[in-house]
Amino acid sequence: MTHKVKKGRKFNRDLGQRTALLKGLAINLIEHGVIETTLYKAKDTRQVIDKLMKFARRGNLNDRRILISRLGSPVYASKLIEEIAPKFTNRVSGFTSVQRTSKRLGDNAQMAFIKWVTPLKEKVVVAKAKEVKKPKTVKKESK
Repeated sequence: MTHKVKKGRKFNRDLGQRTALLKGLAINLIEHGVIETTLYKAKDTRQVIDKLMKFARRGNLNDRRILISRLGSPVYASKLIEEIAPKFTNRVSGFTSVQRTSKRLGDNAQMAFIKWVTPLKEKVVVAKAKEVKKPKTVKKESK
């Protein structure tokens, strides 16, 4: 039985270092759009970004203040609210994708790219105008 065991990865760091690591990865993702890191750091960054996007999509004053406190800078909070969040208005979760790359040479760690998912465009259904068949008229021959 696993009593009092914390779920999740520790990355061989204590709590403060771990939160600073994930905060830094989230800031870099907001700034650059794509980052390369180890697979497990990318997976944990995905969870952090999903929680931040919950506040960014609402975007009211209180949520903006929460984002500033979590990211540490109003610049990144405003970029997340004004530029990135409007692209994902139709999406509930899953704002990032993790794509595996090669293994790192030094320690053979699995590397991965984490990037924003391309926003789904609303499917616009264009109804094609049906061609109306005109009834054939028979011309009467004049005598």
